[in-house]
Amino acid sequence: MKGIIEKWNGTSLVLRIVVGLIIGAILGLFIPSDGTIVPAIITLLGTLFVNALKAVAPILVFFLIISALCNAKAPASMRTIIILYLVSTFVAALVAVVGSFLFPMQLTLASAENIAQSSPSGIGEVLNTLLLNIVMNPVKALVEANYIGILVWAAMIGAALRAAKGSVKDVFNAISDAVATIVRWIISLAPLGILGLVYDAVATNGMEIFIEYGQLIALLVCCMLVIALVTNPLMVFIITRKNPYPLVLRCLKDSGITAFFTRSSAANIPVNMELCEKLGLDKNLYSVSIPLGATINMAGAAVTISVMAMQAANTVGLSVDIPTAVILSALAAISACGASGVPGGSLLLIPMACSLFGIPNDVAMQVVAVGFIIGVIQDSCETALNSSSDALFTATAEYRDWKKAGRKFTMGKDNTPLTSSANKIDETAAEEAPTA
Repeated sequence: MKGIIEKWNGTSLVLRIVVGLIIGAILGLFIPSDGTIVPAIITLLGTLFVNALKAVAPILVFFLIISALCNAKAPASMRTIIILYLVSTFVAALVAVVGSFLFPMQLTLASAENIAQSSPSGIGEVLNTLLLNIVMNPVKALVEANYIGILVWAAMIGAALRAAKGSVKDVFNAISDAVATIVRWIISLAPLGILGLVYDAVATNGMEIFIEYGQLIALLVCCMLVIALVTNPLMVFIITRKNPYPLVLRCLKDSGITAFFTRSSAANIPVNMELCEKLGLDKNLYSVSIPLGATINMAGAAVTISVMAMQAANTVGLSVDIPTAVILSALAAISACGASGVPGGSLLLIPMACSLFGIPNDVAMQVVAVGFIIGVIQDSCETALNSSSDALFTATAEYRDWKKAGRKFTMGKDNTPLTSSANKIDETAAEEAPTA
């Protein structure tokens, strides 16, 4: 058994995920989801995997941020990362609006009778919700996976513990490492979980679910591809002045693939943390920037909100001018930052964007229903873009600092962590050079 486990862990995770994907799709085509024991067990694999990630992610974020901040290091790169997050989200909304102008379409609206959730009525309500989430009871925030509340409380506790003794800080470091170890155990079972997720999607919905809304899916995916392969790399190049594609492609491979199937930015936090570690980034930086990105770096959500709102306007015969479209982009970017980091988190913000055009809420909710229909692909692509760019921009900000310091590196191919001992060796060599 030990040999089997070692061989399993020694095989590439991406390869294992691809194998799980293929097996899940084949099983979905030939084994109907009829509620019998075999389909139930296969589906349970995916449910257990995603639920395990969702369960451990809030605890991981909470202790990682406390551990990072209580060590009294405040990386200067954080400001750059936040700017990249916000600019990328706004640019994504602009790309989506331009795409909707170039390829307008009429939606066949589905019934919204089964959509029971209420949607925000305006930007004021979104901001009000964000402020209330900030002051939510920390225990309740952990239980409900309210990442805004978790981030704020963890940041305050971590800042308050900066004056604590080293032994106290060591306790939080040990807890953080223990939770990260549990996460690695869960991630090693990702292929089995993805097998179950893919089986459930294929067996339940079938491929025909995407035929009627194929054009809409194509527009959404193309906009997200432009963000992932054009605008984001352009931003990385402006910051680093190096070929961005090795880093972009590695983030898409190591983070985007897993996020595509888990469909949760929050659940993909552990994957991004591991990727940043492999890239040799500073833990004090990525332990804060990655959870923060899962909350506010929502380029994919901005694309979804903008495209769906624009096509809703086309469906009801409204003509949208350029200034209104720019306002929509800003509104979509702001509201996307408040989207939940869980599957389908952006869809209920569509009516808020539709309200900019005066579209009735009952029509807007039918557009939300369309979003749920195409969600198997839309939400997967959206999450892959959101989550992979968290790691992308974190690495970009630190590479910028490395370049200023004169450190040689290869974009996206550093696999040795940048340890403090390595820094000390470099500093010692620099100090001793003039003396020699």
